[in-house]
Amino acid sequence: MANSGKEYEELVRDIQRSLINAGNVPSLKNINIEKNKKIKDRSGIDREFDIYWEFEIGGHTYRSVIKCKDYSSRVSIEKIDAFISKTNDIPGLNLIYATRTGYQSGAKIKAEQHNIQLLVIRDQQEQDWTDEDGTPYLKTINFNIPFQIPPKIFSFELNIDQEWLKSQNTYTAQIIGNVFKTEKSDSIFICNVNNNERYSIHNLSKLLHKKDNNMKYGENAYTEEIENGHIENADS
Repeated sequence: MANSGKEYEELVRDIQRSLINAGNVPSLKNINIEKNKKIKDRSGIDREFDIYWEFEIGGHTYRSVIKCKDYSSRVSIEKIDAFISKTNDIPGLNLIYATRTGYQSGAKIKAEQHNIQLLVIRDQQEQDWTDEDGTPYLKTINFNIPFQIPPKIFSFELNIDQEWLKSQNTYTAQIIGNVFKTEKSDSIFICNVNNNERYSIHNLSKLLHKKDNNMKYGENAYTEEIENGHIENADS
């Protein structure tokens, strides 16, 4: 069956409507898109155009006509000449030409001289990803980003040096244990004097990956011995 071009006209019309809707320009008013629109020229003769669309902005009405050609070869300068001739007697039109296959060099020059916008509307093709010299465009970007979620501490056990407990009379294992029951995790601080470190149990979860590079996703156990250190709360 011969290609009537009607399906392509509908495709161009639908794309034009989608672009207008996607623009979401509140100042655009009275938008109208028609297919097979007839407009009278200066001689009173009806001239039919594949797609016609108009809109109002700032009190001015803008009118455009689109010539749709579903050719198997590039559009020639003769086709552009015919479009210019058809619209010469209809003032105030913005001219647009749409095709699947592109334009010959002469057609491009003539269209530029007469302010005709040239569109190529078709499905994406592999050659779209190279420039005129054949240099490929960047098509795919793959990111490999290490992503670490801070571990969540479900239990925390403190083993106190028994010799130190016996050497003083202020604290017992029970008193120290009660601190962990009554204080919040961001109010209890571990102080490592030798390493000049002080961090809360809450912040310890963010430090575990640095302290243990081999920690895997899932359940883990971490043990650290502090030779010279102490526990303090926010009031200490």
